[in-house]
Amino acid sequence: MAACYQGFDPAAYLQYNYTAPRADFERQDSIVPWKLGCLHRAFTEGDVSGELLVDIGSGPTLYQVLSGCEVFNRVILTDFLEVNRQELRRWLRDEGDCGLDWTPYLQHVCKLEGRQPSVWTEKAARLRAVVSDILPVDVHRPQPLAPGALSSVGADCLVSCFCLESVSPDLAAFTRALGHIQGLLRPGGHLLLIGALGESYYFGGPGVKIPVVPLNEAEVCASLKQTGFTLIRLEVYTLPQDMRVGVDDVSGVFFVKAKKE
Repeated sequence: MAACYQGFDPAAYLQYNYTAPRADFERQDSIVPWKLGCLHRAFTEGDVSGELLVDIGSGPTLYQVLSGCEVFNRVILTDFLEVNRQELRRWLRDEGDCGLDWTPYLQHVCKLEGRQPSVWTEKAARLRAVVSDILPVDVHRPQPLAPGALSSVGADCLVSCFCLESVSPDLAAFTRALGHIQGLLRPGGHLLLIGALGESYYFGGPGVKIPVVPLNEAEVCASLKQTGFTLIRLEVYTLPQDMRVGVDDVSGVFFVKAKKE
């Protein structure tokens, strides 16, 4: 799987998946607003709280922590690829030349929070203030992060979006990876998991075809139970035909809110 990612192109990946029509904030059936809505609800229901939020397999994206950064005092981003960690650092250091303008995302989440879109700069400043580290991660290792990266207590919440199924050769490896990241979470901590349904590949750049484990809802639920999670909520989004833009064969997306037993 590591070899499949050698040609991964963050800018191309962002263009494929995080621009219109998949990121059309005027459409209620667009996939990115759906994901942002799921995350907003999960982080504002009152039961997800604590000091530390860890994002597993951030890729070159930030949308997955735009709601969580308001709830937690410290956020750690992680990815296997140095090119993705570099992309995140460029935005966090406000260096410019980023692969995507995150302003519409920041504005949209501000609206979800009942604030004026014009205060997006405050949210950007908040995110830059609370992200304490951008670390390498390998979900196929029993200890996905370097020793000492987290305190012995563990994280209060994990977020992971489109990571585990896209770096695992089969369902068994997906389940093992889920078990590995479970070990980073404190007892009673929450997992917010977003992933692809029915997807066998996606393009990580021009001509870079990356295999994916094609999951269904029952398999996701079984893997969660097997690895010590209690499912709180499962939501499913089915892609409209015009969202199937040829960069993958995904048929749907799941959102899971779960708790470590």
